Amino acid sequence: MREGCLIAALHLMVCVPMVASSGIRGLEASGPAPEWATKLILFGQFVGDWECDVVQMKPDGSKINGTCEWHFGWTLEGRAIQDVWIARYEGAEPKNAADSYGTTLRWYDPKADLWHVLWVNARENSTHAFTARKAGSEIVLDAQDSPHHPYRWIFSQITPQSFHWRSAGSPDGGKTWIVGQEMNVRRVHAASTQHSPQAHETHPA
Repeated sequence: MREGCLIAALHLMVCVPMVASSGIRGLEASGPAPEWATKLILFGQFVGDWECDVVQMKPDGSKINGTCEWHFGWTLEGRAIQDVWIARYEGAEPKNAADSYGTTLRWYDPKADLWHVLWVNARENSTHAFTARKAGSEIVLDAQDSPHHPYRWIFSQITPQSFHWRSAGSPDGGKTWIVGQEMNVRRVHAASTQHSPQAHETHPA
């Protein structure tokens, strides 16, 4: 009896990780929701796999360099874009698989004509909430939970194969902005027609 229970327990230990590693049913989507395809492509254009060089600027003027991987995908019936961001910095402990590991959920609000964005870093038990809009050739995400001074993330220099990202804070209420982190980001694989709004749009937004 004990031998049979042990075998069953070992079988469960082997099987559980395999189940846990599979995707969440109903989370992924094949493309944007048709009725808002043109609007959703603002962040939908980033769907796919990216690699990047990261630089953190410390208050004393020194810098910490690193690399990252960034994966974007359509979720929640194509009404949202979710990503996973994984960074590794120079001088980090070799045993650490990553130094920063988090996910961002971005969804379009048609009534307000803006995006809501939520970043979650479970490892550091932290979250950040933003609203996002297109501003000229850039995408600007303004923090909604920064109690002391304005804080934002900016996507710029956007092409199908690359873009630049930076975070910045303003100690003087928006008069000047100090960059705290920036990334040069490159697509791992060529962009496909999946990222074109015309490929999915059946009703104008």
